[in-house]
Amino acid sequence: MQKRVFFTHRFLPYWLIAPQIAVTLVFFYWPASQAVWQSFLLEDAFGLSSTFVGFENYRTLFSDASYYQTILTTLVFATAVTLISLSAALLLAVQADKPLRGATAYRTLLIWPYAVAPAVAGVLWLFMFHPSLGVVARGLRHLGIAWNPMLDGDHAMILVVLAAAWKQISYNFLFFLAGLQAIPKSIIEAAAIDGARPARRFWTIVFPLLSPTTFFLLVVNIVYAFFDTFGIIDAMTGGGPAKATETLVYKVFADGRLGGDLGGSAAQSVVLMIIVIGLTAIQFRYIERKVTY
Repeated sequence: MQKRVFFTHRFLPYWLIAPQIAVTLVFFYWPASQAVWQSFLLEDAFGLSSTFVGFENYRTLFSDASYYQTILTTLVFATAVTLISLSAALLLAVQADKPLRGATAYRTLLIWPYAVAPAVAGVLWLFMFHPSLGVVARGLRHLGIAWNPMLDGDHAMILVVLAAAWKQISYNFLFFLAGLQAIPKSIIEAAAIDGARPARRFWTIVFPLLSPTTFFLLVVNIVYAFFDTFGIIDAMTGGGPAKATETLVYKVFADGRLGGDLGGSAAQSVVLMIIVIGLTAIQFRYIERKVTY
């Protein structure tokens, strides 16, 4: 018999969710509405007054050819970070799910990188791959690779992708490991008795059962790549060289905070929000169909 919960006061459920609603309104919807309104304004050079200019900021934005290059850079960056972080985390989770000696210490060490701040993670990777001081960069030079992310845009993009993916692997690892441990071992054992090899058992049984976790992490990682990698890019490359690593979220900061174009940066933030919402909706519309719950 299923138990049901009854509240003693008719307004108690609303009071319980009121703090979360207040936090959402104050820290999410209110700033978003302010960004939308500010995108229709043009401030003077001193920030003392503003003028309503309608869609002028959007027209200026979409007439800039470099903005489309920034969108392409962001899509490439987000795709690479998502694929690398998910693939590496799944591989590590599969290995950690095996009966290994010292598995607890192994899992703990894999979780630690998630506690590192994005800017700190960027500095750590920059120290390792710095063309003059980095230990890894010296090894690459000995192999005949002219590594220099300070001048080469491709090298800089590779570096920020690796740093951003490394930062997110621990988060993905936790969810994949929890998903693997929730799969009944009897199903895998039955497949092994039927003669299915480990690779076949993984792709036909384990991975389909992990599809809800994979779908959730796919959405989270794309949002992470679009927004939460700002600290890494700012600490490592500052969007350079020659804007090779300038993503949409960093361009919002560069044009608004550094360039003083608050109306234009607000328009960029609105476009960025629309892009992320659109990508999330596409994932729920098409990719979720393949999820097995």
